[in-house]
Amino acid sequence: MLMEGGNAFDASVATAATLNVVEPYMSGVGGIGLALVYIAKEDRVRSLNFSGRAPAAAEPARFTAETKDAGVMASLVPGNVAGWLKLHDTYGSLDRERLFQPAIDYAANGFPITRFNSRTIGQSATRLSRYPSGSILLDSAGRPPKTGSRLVMPQLAETLREIGRHGSETFYRGELATRILKANRAMGGLLTEEDLATYDARWQDPISISYRGLKVFTPPPNSSGFQILQTLKLMDGFGAADTIFQHPRTLHLMMEAVKLCVTDRIKYGGDPDFAPVPIEGLISDAYAARQRDRIDREAAADVSGEHYLNRVPSGSLVPGSPEEFDGGMTTHFAAADRDGNVVSITQTLGGVFGSGVAMGDTGIFLNNMCYWFDLDEGSPNMIGPGKRVDFVVAPTQAFKDGKFYLSMGTPGSWGILQTTPQILTNAVDFGMNVQEAIEAPRFRYYAGRQVQMEERFPVHVRQALQELGHQVSVIEPWSMLVGGAQGIEVDGERGVFQGGADPRRDGYAIGL
Repeated sequence: MLMEGGNAFDASVATAATLNVVEPYMSGVGGIGLALVYIAKEDRVRSLNFSGRAPAAAEPARFTAETKDAGVMASLVPGNVAGWLKLHDTYGSLDRERLFQPAIDYAANGFPITRFNSRTIGQSATRLSRYPSGSILLDSAGRPPKTGSRLVMPQLAETLREIGRHGSETFYRGELATRILKANRAMGGLLTEEDLATYDARWQDPISISYRGLKVFTPPPNSSGFQILQTLKLMDGFGAADTIFQHPRTLHLMMEAVKLCVTDRIKYGGDPDFAPVPIEGLISDAYAARQRDRIDREAAADVSGEHYLNRVPSGSLVPGSPEEFDGGMTTHFAAADRDGNVVSITQTLGGVFGSGVAMGDTGIFLNNMCYWFDLDEGSPNMIGPGKRVDFVVAPTQAFKDGKFYLSMGTPGSWGILQTTPQILTNAVDFGMNVQEAIEAPRFRYYAGRQVQMEERFPVHVRQALQELGHQVSVIEPWSMLVGGAQGIEVDGERGVFQGGADPRRDGYAIGL
């Protein structure tokens, strides 16, 4: 798209649509997402929210843990089509149909299956085979396509062709909407004509903090990006002696900061239309100072986990009080153009192939983002009619001296909120370029004092953390469990762009 004279917004829409075909388990027209965009001519950052909403019939009593995870009841109103086309309508330059042509070609004519494709589809075979639509990906014996074979998806090709021709109207109110709803109703789903017809993507102002002199932006709630900003804010108060690459004491401080911020996200994260999020307090200097004082430099604290629990284990961290102060499977990609525009998008189906079921003959796999809601009374993220989920995706952008510096984002479920600050500190604190920052080994905290660390962390570092009370589990050297980041770095003075792609998953950087 860039070579044809298009801009970063055109390239992003084309990339988003094509990922629906070549990584159909991670994202697609049945999914949801968020965009963070820098518009050079306006010299401002905007956030575009297309994270969907629960259907109007999504009463908590209708759901079980199983039905909000798999099957047609698990889906939010898909937001991706609304988001992609609002980006194009607002800032795009090429013809809409042209943007969908690469995706249509791959779906209609086939694309070669990578090792990652084959493995991921194979791991999902049981989930997919529960529904007739599993035949889109599995052979008659229920086996996934082999590495190097060609996968053709003609139904999806026709759906993408329809969207390219008629835009969001057909998906939310027209002929395609009718087909989606017919299939959804036949299988006991909750989506209605009104759920689709009233949905639209929403422009928002991002939230930001200062970190080491940089300004770091992320989308506002219902995105959980504030956890990233909180973590950076806590680390910002530690000096050079406390910020040494791969030093056990530095890692300990980061891990303890992460745990405090996870605890706050569990208490406050949700749809601000239903439960206000005290965002000014959460990312304020005063609150960060108070939280920083809670970190024990000599011992790891217990954390309750990554999501809401009715009963928090005794001894676990409790959230702070920010109101006292003023103040699965997912994919990420980014595009930058000659005019200085930068688009950072994270989009998802939720779990692998989302709900696991495609709608009729459309080839559209609906998301299962209801899984990320809670069913427990008291949670700010409890499922309910029209609600937006506490959305863990959080693309980020950073600016240095008022100029664009870095776009960064990653998939990884709740781990997104731990992986992203690690990558950003690699770049800012340790002077790495975007590729080095992405490749450096990472950790992920879970419940209690359990932390997973990639094997590439030195043995003595892991042992020192264990002596501080961290319960370290070693995972493979390049593990999908800690994300799959993609980023763009811009040297404004020299006019040099650098792309970074994570070897932990399929992905690459390309420039022209």
